[in-house]
Amino acid sequence: MTFGEQPAYLRVASDLRQKIANGSLPPHTRLPSQARIREEYGVSDTVALEARKVLMAEGLVEGRSGSGTYVRERPVPRRIARSGYRPAAGASPFRQEQASEGVRGTWESASEQEPASAEVAARLGVEPGERVMRTRYVFRDGGEPMMLSTSWEPLAVTGRSPVMLPEEGPLGGCGVVERMAAIDVVVDNVVEEVGARPGLAEELLTLGGVPGHVVMVIERTYYASGRAVETADVVVPADRYKVAYHLPVR
Repeated sequence: MTFGEQPAYLRVASDLRQKIANGSLPPHTRLPSQARIREEYGVSDTVALEARKVLMAEGLVEGRSGSGTYVRERPVPRRIARSGYRPAAGASPFRQEQASEGVRGTWESASEQEPASAEVAARLGVEPGERVMRTRYVFRDGGEPMMLSTSWEPLAVTGRSPVMLPEEGPLGGCGVVERMAAIDVVVDNVVEEVGARPGLAEELLTLGGVPGHVVMVIERTYYASGRAVETADVVVPADRYKVAYHLPVR
């Protein structure tokens, strides 16, 4: 193989991908069989199989038991807005961000105390095993799961206070900044790092994806005078949503 030449299975996958993109193989169309690919492209069964695996891993096709492999319908990505602008008191970040897009979202949550893992402890600047409040969220748009989030808050900051449970009490659902202000903790900085990885099985089960689908992960941490008071992982299916940032000009 000369320098820069693609392996045969990638060349076959690339051609099939182009046919899906230009509509030659529209959604819900059965992908050519392994034997058909072998004959059309003059490749081995192994190459044909690997090409199909590539398309499946990319989420372009899906297998249907006893029927074959079909082109998936590709949704038009919708926006999830992230904003540095904070409105008047009473709006959580999710309410704020969805309102900016004219969407009415809902969510469900569950909170539980646990010892901080080594990773969470490092992000919060506490010792591993220190008690934190973990809250898991499922956010929905029109009833469809659109985003997952898991947050951790050190109980050394919020324990035995009215805001210990993020979604309960007088400030339940109001967001980190307002909740912390209620206990005289002034949040003055937030850092978000965006990455991507294959979705975990339990994440894809909730979000409606298939094995191999990629998710975006926003690692967010709120700080008050340099001390982390909340950190969270926000998980978004990359094939259905894109993250848009609205940042204020100072």
